[in-house]
Amino acid sequence: MKKIPCKKSELNLLYSLTGGQCFRWHKTDEEKWTGIFAHRVWTLSQDANFLYYEVFGSSVSDSHTVNTSEEEKKTRKTERRRKGCSAAKSVKLSSAGETITGKDQQENHINTLMFSESDAENVRLLRNYFRLDDLSLEDYYKVWSQNDPHFQEAAVKFQGVRILAQDPVENLFSFICSSNNNISRISSMVEKLCAQYGKKLTDVNGTSYHEFPEVVSLTHPSVENNLRKLGFGYRAKFIHQSACMIEKLGGSDWLYKLRNLPYAEAKAELIQLPGIGAKVADCICLMSLNHLESIPVDTHIFQVAVQRYLPHLKNCKSVTDRVYNEIGDYFRKLYGDYAGWAHTVIFCADLKMFQTNSTQESSNKPKARKRKIPS
Repeated sequence: MKKIPCKKSELNLLYSLTGGQCFRWHKTDEEKWTGIFAHRVWTLSQDANFLYYEVFGSSVSDSHTVNTSEEEKKTRKTERRRKGCSAAKSVKLSSAGETITGKDQQENHINTLMFSESDAENVRLLRNYFRLDDLSLEDYYKVWSQNDPHFQEAAVKFQGVRILAQDPVENLFSFICSSNNNISRISSMVEKLCAQYGKKLTDVNGTSYHEFPEVVSLTHPSVENNLRKLGFGYRAKFIHQSACMIEKLGGSDWLYKLRNLPYAEAKAELIQLPGIGAKVADCICLMSLNHLESIPVDTHIFQVAVQRYLPHLKNCKSVTDRVYNEIGDYFRKLYGDYAGWAHTVIFCADLKMFQTNSTQESSNKPKARKRKIPS
């Protein structure tokens, strides 16, 4: 494996990968996580000061990777300028991975491919996925703690919670699957979707890994019926109908262009898709469209808001549009342009699955229980 400098206070893999943002990361060893992004299979681990990584397989050419990354760089640069992020202190990392040597070094896996691009590209992809250059969490945690005593309490135990920069296509269809569901079942659905309609990347330790399907592959008339047979229920219809509508609007390019719209406009565009309401639209805006002021308000966050911030809402029997917007606006005023990031820390801190891990994190094992994604 290779490594880059990255303090655990800036990135905690457990909270960032299992807190309900994404559903394709799996613990493959005592301290290792394996998942897929940027057309590669990654195995990650960490200690207090370093992030360790190994890369398996790639389904894209160098030119495609470079072109995509340059577009992403422009989008993120524009976003940081818009939010005044240039003054924020960024995490300083080396431009290329450092090879680990010594008796603990494992032999390269038989399926590991030698990329023609330098390893600096893999490091750049890794830093981009975890937004390591977007902001320093230590700095922002201090600011958010000054503004909110509840955040300050959570920040003591829940350091290193990062918003992932996910692919919008995967993020959108994954959250359609999240409706009235738990993380274990969502993960199962997403893997079935990939195995059925995604291109195979490679095999690692006997497990096959597939790309997330392209939008067009989900538009065939047989998709809904096939997904129902696989246990997707009513979500099968929403997946197929949304894929068809996205294709009519311009395909994945249409989704990427939503990054350049103001937050409210991007959210309004998403809500026109079948199976996507305000909460799911905000999840997509926050986790894959770079609208970091987005606040997904589910029943869980509603309860947190009532108990700690907006007690006058306790008599509300449901999260109406008015209540939803009031909670979102409150957190945006409290935390600023990166309100969605701060809100995610509060969300993780209040999850029962992390209560034991926050005090005994050395075990790095979340409780084996099904956690429902609040609607």
